[in-house]
Amino acid sequence: MQQWSLQDAKARFSEVVRLAGEQDPQEITFRDNPTVVSITEYRRLIQPKPSFVDLIRHSNLPEVEIDLKREQTLCGEIEF
Repeated sequence: MQQWSLQDAKARFSEVVRLAGEQDPQEITFRDNPTVVSITEYRRLIQPKPSFVDLIRHSNLPEVEIDLKREQTLCGEIEF
């Protein structure tokens, strides 16, 4: 990923946009802090993540049995 200062990105905006579309996301920094990501990266980041239960249900390991029962006691046994 190429990094651009805000000033350089403004001056070469067309190139930044072209590279973002053709290559990797382009990072634009403002006072040394990243501030912009590509639309593709943004869409990837905002996609809802599946829950753990959904991951288990749709896993590639259907023959594996997993005991998901919760322990019903209020506290575990403690040995002194």
